[in-house]
Amino acid sequence: MITTRFAPSPTGYIHVGNLRTALMNYLIARRAGGTFILRIDDTDAERSKEAYVDALKQDLEWLGLHWDRIERQSLRLDRYADAADKLRSMDRFYEAFETPTELDLKRKKQLNMGRPPVYDRAALGLSDADKDKLRAERGNGVWRFKLIQERIEWRDGILGDISIDAASVSDPVLIRGDGQVLYTLASVVDDVDMGVTHIVRGSDHVTNTATQIQIIEALGATPPQFAHHSLLTGPQGEALSKRLGALSLRDLRAQGIEPMALLSLMARLGSSDPVELRSEMAELIEGFDIERFGSAPTKFDENDLFPLTARHLAARPFEAVAGKIAEIGVPDALAPQFWEVSRENITTLKDLDGWWALFRDGADPVIEDEDRDFVAQAMALLPEGPHDAETWGKWTSAVKEATGRKGKGLFMPLRKALTGQAHGPEMAQVLPLLQVIKAKG
Repeated sequence: MITTRFAPSPTGYIHVGNLRTALMNYLIARRAGGTFILRIDDTDAERSKEAYVDALKQDLEWLGLHWDRIERQSLRLDRYADAADKLRSMDRFYEAFETPTELDLKRKKQLNMGRPPVYDRAALGLSDADKDKLRAERGNGVWRFKLIQERIEWRDGILGDISIDAASVSDPVLIRGDGQVLYTLASVVDDVDMGVTHIVRGSDHVTNTATQIQIIEALGATPPQFAHHSLLTGPQGEALSKRLGALSLRDLRAQGIEPMALLSLMARLGSSDPVELRSEMAELIEGFDIERFGSAPTKFDENDLFPLTARHLAARPFEAVAGKIAEIGVPDALAPQFWEVSRENITTLKDLDGWWALFRDGADPVIEDEDRDFVAQAMALLPEGPHDAETWGKWTSAVKEATGRKGKGLFMPLRKALTGQAHGPEMAQVLPLLQVIKAKG
């Protein structure tokens, strides 16, 4: 059975970059009838906040990305300790004591000599007495995984064949001096224990994947299938890193972006397939193919979400928005007609407020000087309400006969007088909704 996971750290709100990873893993699992795990990477007790855990759950539920089970890394610390002990017993785990300053000096020296800035494994030469002395002076050291210095190779689901020389990579730190288990070890142990078969994540994890493959194999397990998607950029190719706070799912939701608009874009962005607006999650699942995605940086423009949202809303039946329409105060008797009139004239559901305010309170008339007498004469001919779908046609015919006006010269001044706008829905539909007509005086 195919098993995937999404493993966010609860140190902030999830953003569009996180969503890309979550969605790909979700779609792979659902298309195969497999399992999708939500795994909370909360080993950093100082930075992890329960409020962010609650928020990411809400965001995923808003999008319809429902998980089959949830795991917490903070509840699995004993398993990471067991794995660390196993690596020690195999002589694949060693303690190192260099300070950040010392490591920085080593890296600079190596770069000056034209060598890759890789940890020199000086700690392997320490005697037990040396270690005891350093612990007494500096406290506990970090624990590094001892890589076998050979090529690490795998077939990536997006990038194709990958080969990394382990000799060009520093032995990764898996446990900090304060005892905190780092992502690289915790993630590996979890993936093995939870039977994760497929992992999709950003291309910035490629080198990390190489080291994790060796750790997985050292623990006696088979590595899952990896795929590394491209990173998102801004519309001009600029880095998104400084803007991700503004691109949180919470922020997009607050702006009125519809879930299926966002999902439709993210399910195709960076692939060889065009973005197509889908109405149901099942359509996204059926059409998803990880091999259709490329390795080039992928441009993301949040402005693309608004026309997709507008198109999605225009296709929604009244029943899907009845709650929102009732919430803004539209009477039940008018609600279906109100939706028919407004659905193709909004970008987000938030725009409904403005339309109902116009119909409820009436619009400030816009009347050109040359049209004042004409509008006054027309308003005198407007019958008292309530109006229906036939009223506009009958009224404008009467006005045409009385004034001789026709075409744009007839209809435009009346529209602007009634709605304050030069463009908008069909007036035959609008007139029955107008509770107040300020132009009548």
